[in-house]
Amino acid sequence: MKFNTKTIHGGQENIDPAYGSVMPPIYQTSTYSQTTPGGHKGFEYSRSANPTRAALEAAFASIENGKFGLAFGSGLAAIDAVMKLFKPGDEIITTNDLYGGTYRLFTKIFEGFGITFHFVGMNNADTIEKYINNNTKLIWVETPTNPLLNIVDIKKVASIAKKYKLLLAVDNTFASPYLQQPLELGADIVMHSATKYLGGHSDVVMGGLIVKDKKLADKLYFIQNASGAICGPQDSFLVLRGLKTLHVRMQRHCENGKAIAEFLAQHPKIEKVYWPGFETHPNHAIAKGQMKDFGGMISFVTKGNNYNEAIRIVENLKIFTLAESLGGVESLAGHPASMTHASIPKEEREKLGVVDSLIRLSVGIEDVEDLIADLKQAIG
Repeated sequence: MKFNTKTIHGGQENIDPAYGSVMPPIYQTSTYSQTTPGGHKGFEYSRSANPTRAALEAAFASIENGKFGLAFGSGLAAIDAVMKLFKPGDEIITTNDLYGGTYRLFTKIFEGFGITFHFVGMNNADTIEKYINNNTKLIWVETPTNPLLNIVDIKKVASIAKKYKLLLAVDNTFASPYLQQPLELGADIVMHSATKYLGGHSDVVMGGLIVKDKKLADKLYFIQNASGAICGPQDSFLVLRGLKTLHVRMQRHCENGKAIAEFLAQHPKIEKVYWPGFETHPNHAIAKGQMKDFGGMISFVTKGNNYNEAIRIVENLKIFTLAESLGGVESLAGHPASMTHASIPKEEREKLGVVDSLIRLSVGIEDVEDLIADLKQAIG
């Protein structure tokens, strides 16, 4: 199956043998009857497995060209499960331009358990090697990064990981599998905040992991069951439904994103626009090679880097909603310094470029003329 067909049918064969339901039903149950101890139909207790969640996990695996999918209660719960593969003394190399919640999890939780993190600029993948030592176990990549839309060469990082026998995990939230499939480029683990593009309707919080290797999958399934940070059947149903329109939504996100990036780049009050589709983007060629299109995420900085001016703009938006999160059908605007990246110290943020006037847009699927008019009136 090609991708568009997979979003609708992938992993969904013989889902409901009971009544032939076209859409996997919501199995809103915690436990399952057994004819004898251990005599069941593959399900015992819904923390361990639930039919609706199992259908979603199969769909996750399908759209990323993996073999095993796991669904969690949030994206951070999925990352937490990956971190539990490691022990005190282990070291992890990760991007320095990182989602604030991931940074907080790494520094405030897992550093306290004796895991060392190296936050490295990965625009040039060759810089990674000098941080590798005998304790290094994982390279964690976000691409495009949040919120500066930096691009990391997954294939190049995968070759480095393989050279040193390290695991490579890629947060594919911003791209979605429609634009980029990291397992095909050599990654071992793909992570999604399924809250975002996979769900697509701002009505569910969920995370996902996808892998190809059975041994690695078994370790992660054990952690998922033992730690219990699973999603419920209602949420699984919502994301299954969201996946079925992922391809058509992403196409419009990309079309609208391009038009808005070009509008902002020409606006006299805008200093800089971050969007990997520009030929001037430092890793545009890499983005073009590993992504199908350039996505609907855009960040920009106003001239003069004035905090109050940025706040005025986001407060004046009418169609764009000022809100956390991204990837929904509706357009959202955020102010990373005070919202998504507030957990990163100001000094660290500004080193990376997450300055006080930075505004992040998640461009939705509305009529683009309306979105541009909204930005025009808000910027003034």
